[in-house]
Amino acid sequence: METALTALVGVRHPVVQTGMGWVAGPRLVSATANAGALGILASATMTLDRLREAVREVKSRTDQPFGVNLRADAGDAGDRVRIIVDEGVRVASFALAPSRELIAELKEAGVIVVPSVGARRHAEKVAGWGADAVIVQGGEGGGHTGEVATSVLLPQVVDAVDIPVVAAGGFHDGRGLVAALAYGAAGIAMGTRFLLTSDSTVPDAVKARYLAAAVADVTVTRAVDGMPHRMLRTDLVEALERAGRARTLARAVRRAAGFRRLSGLTWSRMIRDGLAMRHGRDLSWSQVLLAANTPMLLRSAMVDGRTDLGVMASGQVAGVIDDLPSCGELVERVMREAHETLDRLAGASVPLRD
Repeated sequence: METALTALVGVRHPVVQTGMGWVAGPRLVSATANAGALGILASATMTLDRLREAVREVKSRTDQPFGVNLRADAGDAGDRVRIIVDEGVRVASFALAPSRELIAELKEAGVIVVPSVGARRHAEKVAGWGADAVIVQGGEGGGHTGEVATSVLLPQVVDAVDIPVVAAGGFHDGRGLVAALAYGAAGIAMGTRFLLTSDSTVPDAVKARYLAAAVADVTVTRAVDGMPHRMLRTDLVEALERAGRARTLARAVRRAAGFRRLSGLTWSRMIRDGLAMRHGRDLSWSQVLLAANTPMLLRSAMVDGRTDLGVMASGQVAGVIDDLPSCGELVERVMREAHETLDRLAGASVPLRD
């Protein structure tokens, strides 16, 4: 199935695996790429040295195109861009809108720039700055999310920009791909669906919690970092929502210190990142401290398997997923379902009469 997305990045299928922190590592990304979709390596939780190692590991596992996801507001974003360029990575994606200068630097080096956005005005801005495509996530998506459903947001963005639009938030099968194409998208991006594959390194106990979840078990809370965050409702989430602010902030500072040690960031760099985050999102200092808490809470679940101590970011689709295919099986299934859906629609069409 050829679309503007497949033509742009050189993949066989118009499907993207999103860059999920602690989840989208070399094994998942390379398995996705070998399946003919676009795998995105999550770099925000990696040191610079680990990022270079991870890129090289993906390249040792596949000769297909893949991308790296960056935090545009990180103080070392420029260093990460240089690694992407030096290592010949095909695509750079961003969780926040990158600056005009960062886009220009990447494009000059031949890297395809694909920011993720949650509003039409943000899509218009990055398109005007030269982004090659955009991923638009509706409120159904996991992690930090907005309030507008994909079915409302997607057509707004498609009508507003002249670059390929990839739909995210609420997708898990071939019917969803056809629906996104009908809205004018060039493909779909999926996070939770790729997390729940046999190629994902997320511990089995954590995957089991996702598979057991119903749609009603996926909630949006501000208790973790002060911003709307879609995740599985667990005892920890409920405890965070009940906890007083002073106790919550004290825990956040301790976990931020732990992330500093893991990431190799200095306190001064973390403070600079906090300033950028506070300015870019108009956050209070309390919210910035809570945001620094998030990577460690995610790591507790996604790496350590501690569902009692970690949070599990999740799209609403977790409530309708009940299996763990390989990435190859998943992508093949999505494409088969998409073609079957298109054939069924073509067979059911009724000619218009004058």
